[in-house]
Amino acid sequence: MAATLRTYLELVRFSHTIFALPFAIMAVLIAFASGGGPSSATMTAPLSWIRPLLGILICMVTARTAAMAFNRLVDRTIDAANPRTASRHLPRGAVGATEVLGLITLSCVGFVAGTLLFLPNWLPVALSVPVLAWLLGYSYAKRFTMFAHVWLGVALGLAPVATWIAVRGLIVLENPADLWPATILGLAVTVWVAGFDTIYACQDAQFDAAHGLQSIPARLGVPRALTLAAILHGLTLLLLALLPLVVPQLGAIYWLALAAITALLIWEHSIVRPDDLSRVNEAFFNANAVIGVVLLAAIAADLRW
Repeated sequence: MAATLRTYLELVRFSHTIFALPFAIMAVLIAFASGGGPSSATMTAPLSWIRPLLGILICMVTARTAAMAFNRLVDRTIDAANPRTASRHLPRGAVGATEVLGLITLSCVGFVAGTLLFLPNWLPVALSVPVLAWLLGYSYAKRFTMFAHVWLGVALGLAPVATWIAVRGLIVLENPADLWPATILGLAVTVWVAGFDTIYACQDAQFDAAHGLQSIPARLGVPRALTLAAILHGLTLLLLALLPLVVPQLGAIYWLALAAITALLIWEHSIVRPDDLSRVNEAFFNANAVIGVVLLAAIAADLRW
């Protein structure tokens, strides 16, 4: 049973949850610290954290598991033809398609059930199916648009926005301006993910072009793709620099973290070159896994409760 569980965790790259989860937690911290929402009134009671955090954790894990498993299922034939991905679980027969379909179904049900923890706020329940549709739809995006990287960015960028809606409640309908902090954070995540996914896709530029798959590197070439990725990461830094305008509690620690993130992104782009993609995985995992954690730590330290 332990081996089977490990296989499933490896199948969906469970460790990659670290890319989006910190931004969801950031949204929770900012939403509670901002006050004015129905959830903030009870923040003096420690137990008031448990229900929303449990709901967010369940929804984040199940949504990402469903999306990743669906991607592996839909792409199993493509993965089998690509030397870089031929050793993945489905192509090599380590897990069957029926088992993966069961995992997807269970995860989707778990996601919708997780949104019930936010009742009487009915917005998470109402938006659960459209959100799942977007997450699962990503797996088909590269078949018809080179902006599949942006689609993936939006999928992860929904994390702070959806979290904000979940913990702030119907106030977002009464006052749409209340969404600004989550929107800026969500846009920052969107362009950040689109940038590093474009870098990652450079490894498959020739394969994608030969098999009619859409990607920025396949359409524009690796040099232009890397330039575009750098521009997207520049926009990420700009958006993060705008966040203190709508979250005035952020101060010196946040700006120090932003400086560190800038250095990480510069390093990421310095080690990946059009004529040398050997360090793509290092850039993808090492730099980007740290960014969310650094920003979360800074926001948690800077907010004044």
